Amino acid sequence: MNKQKKEKKKLTKHEKCFRWLHRLYNFPLRILYPVKKYGAARYFDDRAYLIIGNHLSIMDVIPVAISTHKPIHYLAKKELFVKGFTKWFTAKCECIPINRDGNDVRALMTAMKYLKSGEHVSLFPEGTRNKTDDMFLPFKSGASVIAIRTKTPILPLVQVKKMRAFHKVHVLYGEPFELSEFYDKKLTDEDIAAADEVIRKKLEDMYLELKEILADKKKRK
Repeated sequence: MNKQKKEKKKLTKHEKCFRWLHRLYNFPLRILYPVKKYGAARYFDDRAYLIIGNHLSIMDVIPVAISTHKPIHYLAKKELFVKGFTKWFTAKCECIPINRDGNDVRALMTAMKYLKSGEHVSLFPEGTRNKTDDMFLPFKSGASVIAIRTKTPILPLVQVKKMRAFHKVHVLYGEPFELSEFYDKKLTDEDIAAADEVIRKKLEDMYLELKEILADKKKRK
C-alpha cells in the first residue's frame, strides 16, 4: 500500500491529467462518443510513438488518446491557446502550439524533445479539419521530419466519418511503421516529399480498408 502511494506521488501533472481524461472517457464520454476499434487495437505503451490520423473534428483527440495509457502531447493550432476552455485544456494537456501552415521550427523541436524523452506526440498531417468531400486535405511535412529526425515509429489511425454525439465512430488502427529508409541522411526537399508520400499512402490504404470493412458489415445486416 505504501509503495502504491509513493508511485502515485511520482506522477507528473501531465500524467495525472491524462489519467483523469481516461476516467472521463470511460464515463460518461464513452456513452456520448462510443468508439469501435479495428486493426491494431491494443494499447501502445511500450515506447514513444508519433500518433497521426486524418482530421475531421475537434473530437479526433479521443481515438488518439485511447490508443495508449500514456499521456500525449498534441500539436495544436496557436489560436486554441488564447482563451476559454481550449486555453485551459491545451495547458493541462501540455499541448504544443503550432502555426497553421505547419512550418513552425520551435514546435517541431519541442515535439522531438518529447519523443526523445520517451513521451508520445500526436499530430494531424492535414493541419486543419477536412470539411471537403476529398479523402484528405494536402499534408504538411512536419510529421515525416519529426519521425525521421527522432527515429520514432509512427502509429497511424483513420476514420471515414467525423465523430458525432451518440453515434458510434469506427476507427482503424494500423501497425506502427518507421521511415527508416530516410534515417541518417541529410534530408533534401525531395526526401521529405517522398517521406510525406509514404505517410499519405499508408493512411489512404487504411481509409479504403476501413470503408471496405464497414461496407461488408452493412451487407451482413
